[in-house]
Amino acid sequence: MLKVDSINCGIVIDHITPGNGIKIFEKLKLGNVDYPVVLLMNVHSANKVKKDIIKIENKIDIDLTMLGLIDPEITVNIIENAIIESKQKVKIPNEVTGLFRCKNPRCVTNFDEYAVPKFRLSNSNKKILYRCNYCEELTSYVI
Repeated sequence: MLKVDSINCGIVIDHITPGNGIKIFEKLKLGNVDYPVVLLMNVHSANKVKKDIIKIENKIDIDLTMLGLIDPEITVNIIENAIIESKQKVKIPNEVTGLFRCKNPRCVTNFDEYAVPKFRLSNSNKKILYRCNYCEELTSYVI
């Protein structure tokens, strides 16, 4: 049986859909840090069949918008003195700035370095799409 100790102070990203843990690990660049980080994949879960978990023995800034784009079912637990101090549920963001590009090749954000891509959620046919604030093009997000 695999045993991973609890952390004293840091962050636990829990309820990650299996396979998305590695995406989050890479997006947060956790392979390059000098503090303990554990990526658990395909862990048995009471609520789901399986899940991924990331334990970070350090307090870092985490972009909840980016996490919501990757997996809106995630829970972020803040750990202090080996106790969960707070829990934050992640959700699909209504607005996104600078995390992905507009699919319209003529959009100003694709050739002007000062125009930061901004999008707002636009549900269309039950598909998650974002509308560009500059050109109004619908774009599916790619993280």
